[in-house]
Amino acid sequence: TPLQTLFQSPEEGWQLYTSAQAPDGKCICTAVIPAQSTCSRDGRSRELRQLMEKVQNVSQSMEVLELRTYRDLQYVRSMETLMRSLDARLRAADGSLSAKNFQQELKDRMSELLPLSSVLEQYKADTRTIVRLREEVRNLSSSLAAIQEEMGAYGYEDLQQRVMALEARLHACAQKLGCGKLTGVSNPITIRAMGSRFGSWMTDTMAPSADSRVWYMDGYYKGRRVLEFRTLGDFIKGQNFIQHLLPQPWAGTGHVVYNGSLFYNKYQSNVVVKYHFRSRSVLVQRSLPGAGYNNTFPYSWGGFSDMDFMVDESGLWAVYTTNQNAGNIVVSRLDPHTLEVVRSWDTGYPKRSAGEAFMICGVLYVTNSHLAGAKVYFAYFTNTSSYEYTDVPFHNQYSHISMLDYNPRERALYTWNNGHQVLYNVTLFHVISTAGD
Repeated sequence: TPLQTLFQSPEEGWQLYTSAQAPDGKCICTAVIPAQSTCSRDGRSRELRQLMEKVQNVSQSMEVLELRTYRDLQYVRSMETLMRSLDARLRAADGSLSAKNFQQELKDRMSELLPLSSVLEQYKADTRTIVRLREEVRNLSSSLAAIQEEMGAYGYEDLQQRVMALEARLHACAQKLGCGKLTGVSNPITIRAMGSRFGSWMTDTMAPSADSRVWYMDGYYKGRRVLEFRTLGDFIKGQNFIQHLLPQPWAGTGHVVYNGSLFYNKYQSNVVVKYHFRSRSVLVQRSLPGAGYNNTFPYSWGGFSDMDFMVDESGLWAVYTTNQNAGNIVVSRLDPHTLEVVRSWDTGYPKRSAGEAFMICGVLYVTNSHLAGAKVYFAYFTNTSSYEYTDVPFHNQYSHISMLDYNPRERALYTWNNGHQVLYNVTLFHVISTAGD
């Protein structure tokens, strides 16, 4: 299902995020490979690992035999010395030695030789073990030779290096596929129905793939309570969450979580607040110069949506308007550390005519998502300071979208639609150039 595609763990397999069609009809996809494991799990690798364990066991057995043989050899040599001494004494015996004394001494020496019989028995057993181990080593050598022939002329480390090189090339290709022009929006995927008509929910756009925490903010003004769910699954089930109480209330639904912090508009002001979840504190806050607030320049649906914060592949953005821009949408790049405006663009598009907007790859896409027959119909390109009208329809299933944000990590649109938390996959058109083309 699309939900599984969007949220499959990298450890479980490949993830397909976006798709497009090149002019020649070829299908182009963005894929993220699973985390590299040092050991492959195919049958050949398992068999090789088992054989290596057997070789280790055989080596340990041989070491034990070597130690035992050395010990027994020392004992046999001492017995040999004793027997030579006894033989010499027998030959040198003279008539003055009584038969009784000689017999007693012979018995004493023979008793010293009795343990030699057990040593000889152990030698026999060790000999049989050595024969068995030799046969096992011979079989292991044949098996290893067969595996080496099957795997080719490359050793394991050589193969590992080749795999890593291929993955590096794939990652480079994935980076090229990361950005493109929006050409399609998938059918909606309803994650949950929770809360009022208006609100926002999101994941951290900069978090590693293993971090799937979800933040939930119900309502569009004067709210302070943020719920943090451990995983998407926990969010769906409504379990395993903690609560953050913001020191200052929010306005609108255009919040975003970026690199562990929540960026939001302070209620009844044009102040941007950066709240850090781990320390539960405000790291910085700053006024956005000239920005309208308190329903002065909202989206068409209202809801104190004067200021909308977004994150795409290139960083943090603020979408708003000012009196100086005659109510037209202004797009500004923000420094995420200081909240200072890095650069601004006047799109020329009236904000009150827009239902919602989102950023992908430095392009602002404007929707009429407040209508039933919703579509993306305007795009502003910050890299060229130009715009075009588009026609990318998408299904407004619950008829009232009050939050619409693109997540570059998952390459999906997060929406709050009339009390429903909904996802859309996106299709991007990619132009790929490779060396030598």
